[in-house]
Amino acid sequence: MPPFTHPLQDALETVRTLRRSLNDTRRFTGWSGPGRMVSGALALCMSLFLLWGGLPREAETHILAWGLIFLMAMLINVGALLHWYMHDRSYAKSFRSLKPLLDVIPPLGVGALFTLVLLLRKDMDLLFGVWMCMFGLTNLASRYVLPRAISIVGVFYVAAGAMCLLTPGIQFLDAWPMGVVFAAGEVAGGFVLYVDKRRYSALQRAAAAMQEGDAE
Repeated sequence: MPPFTHPLQDALETVRTLRRSLNDTRRFTGWSGPGRMVSGALALCMSLFLLWGGLPREAETHILAWGLIFLMAMLINVGALLHWYMHDRSYAKSFRSLKPLLDVIPPLGVGALFTLVLLLRKDMDLLFGVWMCMFGLTNLASRYVLPRAISIVGVFYVAAGAMCLLTPGIQFLDAWPMGVVFAAGEVAGGFVLYVDKRRYSALQRAAAAMQEGDAE
């Protein structure tokens, strides 16, 4: 027969369990799920506009269009990150809390290098595959501080990029592969972050409520 335990001891053990759970599932919550979803929607809209918007079918036009989408996505996501950094009280205001950002710099840097080389060689048909693989590697590089499901998004991007690189006939001026893949990848990635952030916030609130009850 198990020994009798006082209700207060049970409550304390519950608080400890919640705290351990929070520590074991510590996430980097700076990335915005809705921000990623909006970025994916922008990529899809741009691909449709390039296909049927009456724009000139010229490489320069398409490069500027995708550059604009990249800039808009960066502004949205970096803006959301700065808002999180300034207002999220669960993290100390120090640059150490932004350390996970360093994980995505190498893939982005290599992708930027490959992009520059392809532009200089005027071999734009490989750009979609390079960009997809680059985004896949950024997701995989963040798998230790983001939900595990983000790895699936990374594998999806890499697989799609490999198909674009290995499949003959894919042309840079046909914008649909870029729009479809990035819309699917960013919406899926954003959904993963959104759901996990809500779950983590609920766990934090439960731990705080138990701690307040214990103090009383």
